[in-house]
Amino acid sequence: MPTVRELSALCESFLLAPRAGAGVCRRCFNLTDGYDRCYACTHHPDLLDVVAPISYSIAHEQLHHALASYKRLTGTVARRLTLQLAAILWRYLLGHERCLARAAGTREFPLVVTVPSSDRARDEQHPLRQIVGELVAITRPRYERLLVRSRADAGPRTFAADKFLARRGLNGEAVLLIDDTWTTGANAQSAAAALKAAGAGAVAAVVIGRHINRHWRQNDRRLRELEPAFEWGRCVACRPCASPAEATAA
Repeated sequence: MPTVRELSALCESFLLAPRAGAGVCRRCFNLTDGYDRCYACTHHPDLLDVVAPISYSIAHEQLHHALASYKRLTGTVARRLTLQLAAILWRYLLGHERCLARAAGTREFPLVVTVPSSDRARDEQHPLRQIVGELVAITRPRYERLLVRSRADAGPRTFAADKFLARRGLNGEAVLLIDDTWTTGANAQSAAAALKAAGAGAVAAVVIGRHINRHWRQNDRRLRELEPAFEWGRCVACRPCASPAEATAA
């Protein structure tokens, strides 16, 4: 059985780490025309204490196809993609969960939750729950299917404070919220609204892929200017913070 390091290494060629800077949204790391925040983050409530995309997911390129296909396909291909995405998330959290906690102003995340699908039928079988609740050992014991899709009439990319409901109340616990893709952030912010309404403390969101279109404005040039080699020792929330042993374990 391949290790987490071996499985995640197979993905390094198509991972592209976001970096803060001029013309980068300081909330979701979208590329902007010099603005501090992108259009979506300007128009959605800011309910997340930290947003940490692991990689850009460039439209019609390899990570984008993996994130779309693992939940639409079945059989061997879907299982392979699910294992690869689980390895990416596992290795990232192994090296950087402490960075996220520090950025969110908490010591740890005792509770791990996934963002539900906007599609009620799809949410019942969503493989992200398998990744977080079964495959990734460091999230498995803390994972709870706490959020469910409500009956509120809200579109898939529309923020609504009542889009999701918490199954129980919280008592100030910090929550690590995990999603596979961030496009507008509407679902993650809606999930954060439900968690805060239930009594959560700090909420930090980790997304495997921050969706971006290479052909919008100057995105192609700016993406090509990013460091081509993916560095597991760096994340958007920190300076290098993990020892080599921690970052390469498992």
